[in-house]
Amino acid sequence: MNFYIIIPAHNEEDSIGLTLESLTKQTLLPKRLVIVNDNSTDNTQTIVESYISKHNWIQLVNSKSSDKHLPGSKIISAFYKGYEVLDDDYDIICKFDADLIFPENYLEQIANHFKNNPKLGMAAGFCYIEKNSDWVLENLTNKDHIRGALKAYTKDCFLQIGKLKPSMGWDTVDELLAKYYGWSILTDESLHVKHLKPTGISYNKASKYLQGEAMYKMRYGFTITLISALKLAYKKKSVSLFKDYMAGYFKAKRNKIEPLVSVEEGQFIRNLRWKGMLNKFSSN
Repeated sequence: MNFYIIIPAHNEEDSIGLTLESLTKQTLLPKRLVIVNDNSTDNTQTIVESYISKHNWIQLVNSKSSDKHLPGSKIISAFYKGYEVLDDDYDIICKFDADLIFPENYLEQIANHFKNNPKLGMAAGFCYIEKNSDWVLENLTNKDHIRGALKAYTKDCFLQIGKLKPSMGWDTVDELLAKYYGWSILTDESLHVKHLKPTGISYNKASKYLQGEAMYKMRYGFTITLISALKLAYKKKSVSLFKDYMAGYFKAKRNKIEPLVSVEEGQFIRNLRWKGMLNKFSSN
C-alpha cells in the first residue's frame, strides 16, 4: 500500500526531527512525505533539509501564511499546499502533526487494518502525552474519534467526503461525513503515538469562539451544541470556555455563516450525535 503523508509545520524545531526520525524507521516506509514549512522563523527548514539529503521520498514545501495560530483553517490551508505537489498514485493519505513520535510498526499496522476491511475509511492509533516522566493517554482521546494530529484516509473515502474542510471542526466533520457515506472508522489502542505538545497549547485568543462556530457549521443545532460545549468545557475544566463556545455558536448563527455540510448530511449528523449520546447515557 502506498502511503502519502503531509505534515504542516510552524516553528517545530524542537519536535520535527523526532517525528521524521520515527517515520524513516517505519517497517513500511511511506512512498512520499511532504513537510509544509508554514512561515517558520526557527530551524524547522534546516532540520527537514537534513532528512531530505538522506531520503529521496521526503520533500519540503515552503509556505507563507499568517503567523497567527488559528485552529482549522491555517493548518488545512498548509495541508493543501503539500497536497498540490503530490500526484494521485496513493492508496492512503495521511495528515500528521509535526510533534509526533510513531512506533516503528505504525504504518504497517494501519495498512493491515485497511487491507482487512474494504469499507474502512479512516484509521489511527492513540496519542500519549508526557506527565511526570510517564507517557499517559491524552484526556481528549475517545475510542470513537480519530485525533486531528494523526489522520489516515483511504483515497476513496478522502475524495468522497470532499477532502478536508479548511475550518475549525475539520477533524470531526470528516468522520461524520465518512459515516454518512457508509465508511467505518477504526482506532487501534495498541499503537501508542507520543504527542509532544498537548492539543490546543498554542491556540491564540482569537480562536476561542471557533469551536462554537464549528458546531453551527456542522448543523448540530442548539441542544446538541449546548451538550457538546458543556462536555468539552468540563473536560478542559473551564467554565469560560463553555461561554466562548456558545457565544461562537450564536455569533455564527447571527451572521448566517455557510455550513460545512448539506441539509441531508446535517440531519444524519444530528441523528448520529443523539444516538451516541443516548447510548452513553443508557450504559452509565
